[in-house]
Amino acid sequence: MRLQNIVFDCRNAYELASFWSAVVGRPLGADDKPGDEEVVVEMSEGPTLYFAEVPEPKTVKNRLHVCLEPDQLRDGEVERVLGLGATMVDDRRRPDGTGWAVLADPEGNEFCMLRSAAERPAE
Repeated sequence: MRLQNIVFDCRNAYELASFWSAVVGRPLGADDKPGDEEVVVEMSEGPTLYFAEVPEPKTVKNRLHVCLEPDQLRDGEVERVLGLGATMVDDRRRPDGTGWAVLADPEGNEFCMLRSAAERPAE
């Protein structure tokens, strides 16, 4: 068995997929266009990010969220995604460099930005 998709329910599939495409640096599906009710972000490895329009808005905290391990330094990536339209939900970064940032995409879906591999102690 393999995990095929991570699905985001949303109000505007193309806009939200475009945000996530910029966050993860991966393209939208070749046939996806504004107005589509279903849009994908094609990952190089692992499951596809799948965005499906639903009529109801998000109302409570996610029961499932994604955690991102950036290739670059965490704090720089936090600033980059904030510039793309994310919002800070809970800053759990600590002065010693440990911790993570809980962010939300433009439709309020929470996700975490972890430390990069270069920022973690060698094991």
